[in-house]
This record gives sequence, structure tokens and C-alpha cells, in this order.
Amino acid sequence: MQRRRIGRTGLDVTEIGFGGAPIGDLTRMPSDAEAQQLLQNCWDAGIRYFDTAPFYGSGLSERRIGDFLRDKPREEFVISTKVGRLLVPDRDWAMERYGNRRQPPFRPVFDYSYDGIMRSYELSIQRLGLERIDILYLHDIGRFSQSERHEAQLQIALAGGVKALQQLRETGAVSAIGVGVNEWEILDELMDHAQWDVFLLASRYTLLEQVPLETFLPRCEREGVSIVIGGPLSTGILGSGTFPGVKYNYAPAPPEIIDRVDAIDAACRAEGVVMAAAALQFPLAHTAIAAVLPGFASLADFEKNIRHFATQLPTTLWERLKREGLLEARAPVPSGPVL
Repeated sequence: MQRRRIGRTGLDVTEIGFGGAPIGDLTRMPSDAEAQQLLQNCWDAGIRYFDTAPFYGSGLSERRIGDFLRDKPREEFVISTKVGRLLVPDRDWAMERYGNRRQPPFRPVFDYSYDGIMRSYELSIQRLGLERIDILYLHDIGRFSQSERHEAQLQIALAGGVKALQQLRETGAVSAIGVGVNEWEILDELMDHAQWDVFLLASRYTLLEQVPLETFLPRCEREGVSIVIGGPLSTGILGSGTFPGVKYNYAPAPPEIIDRVDAIDAACRAEGVVMAAAALQFPLAHTAIAAVLPGFASLADFEKNIRHFATQLPTTLWERLKREGLLEARAPVPSGPVL
């Protein structure tokens, strides 16, 4: 599997990474054995970049990924996790959210202060059971996640949390620092306050939407910041297609999104292509993108998506999408399959 460099660091990640959210949720990945088998299949396929967060299953994702990676050669893989939430003991909250006593009994609480970031990093090291973390992302800052709390939380992060991340990088505790969010605008703003290595941007540069193409991605290239794309299937709608109640941005999809997805799907079908294959391969055509992180929720899901990454897509597909106004005319497109 091909690798790409993270910013100006010495880190190289595989173009396909493992998004660790699904294996933290026992309703999606019910057993440790199934989670470990999924991780093993990813490793066997050549995936060497693994992303997780304390928020994913209240620590369960970190524990499972750390357990899997512990006996692997440390120089072969890259691990990223996130800071900005601390896990507070609260079994009632965990039961209400997950309904399963096997789920870790913790409630996540936002804390972007200097001390909060440092403590979150230390606790993640313990849950992972690894001697170091390669990439550390500030998690879910911005209006999408914080709504009315945004300005207050941003000031806390700028006053302390960003300094903590920079210190962890300067001391060599981590090799790269970044931000993991669902909106590019906050990333653009944070670039005015610090030198970042990589951003994890979920669902904002996809086959469905390419707004960052205009100004944000060019700025990242100028300043040497890499992008990892999370949610390349736009929270699932580019994989499932439309149906009553389908979600987009974790909420019922609005009519204009449903219409656009239906049109993209129709164009793909006309070219004999599965829409999910086009969606998974599209982001990596841009030189600012270092990797994509599909969220494999099962062994079957993994096998299906790996086939999509290996599919040869006709050039006429991209021509059709641009001709029909479904893809930005200036968007770079794949010249061949990822695998």
C-alpha cells in the first residue's frame, strides 16, 4: 500500500487508514474477537495508519487498538488519537447511551485547557498501552460540535490547549499535532494561531462537496499541512444511497442533499460504477490529502470497501460528473485505483 508524508514531519501514513470509531461501539462491534479480527484483516491488507480517540466508546476504541498493535513492530505503523475530552466515571450515562454493561462506564467532558490536554494525552498513553503516540489531534473544536459554546471553548484552547500540543511536539512526546473536526473554517482560523502538521477533516472534501477546494486546500499546501479525510462516504449516504430517514451530518438528510446524491448515484450507474467506489477513491486525487479513513464497521464492510479501493474507474465517470455539474470542474480526479 502506498504511503504519503505528513506535512514536514518524518511520518509516512498509508493512503488508507483505519478509522477507529466503530470498534468503540458495542452495538456495532459486539465482541473483542471480532474487533481484533477486523484489525488483523486491515493489517494483512497493508493498512498501517490507525486513528482513534477517547470519545470513541468512552475509551474502548483506544483499548482495542492498543491491544492489537502492542506486539507489532513499532516502526511499521502510525497511531493517532485525540485530546479535548476527559473521561469521567459515570455508569448511568454509559448505560443510557450504550445500554451495555460491558461498555466502559465513563462520560466524556470537554476540556481544552493546558492541564486538560496534558492529562488527556497521559490517559490515552495508558489506555493504548503504547510507549508513544505519533499524531495528536485537538478534537471537535469549532461551531459544528460546540454550537453556542464555540467562542468560549476556542479561547480556552488558544490560551492553553494549543500551547500544550506545541510543547508535546517540541519535547518529542508526539511527532505531529493537528485538529480533528467536521468543518474546515475552524481549521483555517486556527492556522493563524499555530503551526500545524496535519488536519483530520471529516466529510467536507468528498464526492458530495468540495468547498475547501477554493481557498483552504491551497493554503494547506502552501503552509505544508497535510489533510486526512474522515468520513469519505459523507456519514454513510454515499455508501448506502438515499432511503427514507437517511442521515447526512448525523441528522436526517435535507431534500437538496438527497437530490444531489441521487444524481451522483445515477451518473455512477450510467458508467457502470458503484457510487461508494468513486467516493472512496476521489479524495486521494488531491495532493494535499495524505490518507482517507473509512470507518469499517464489520468484516463484511471492510471486504466490500477494500474491493472498492481496488476498482478501476473509467475516466468518463469524472467527465460526466463535471459535465452535469455534480463535481467541481477544477477538482483533481483519480487516474487509477488506490490498490
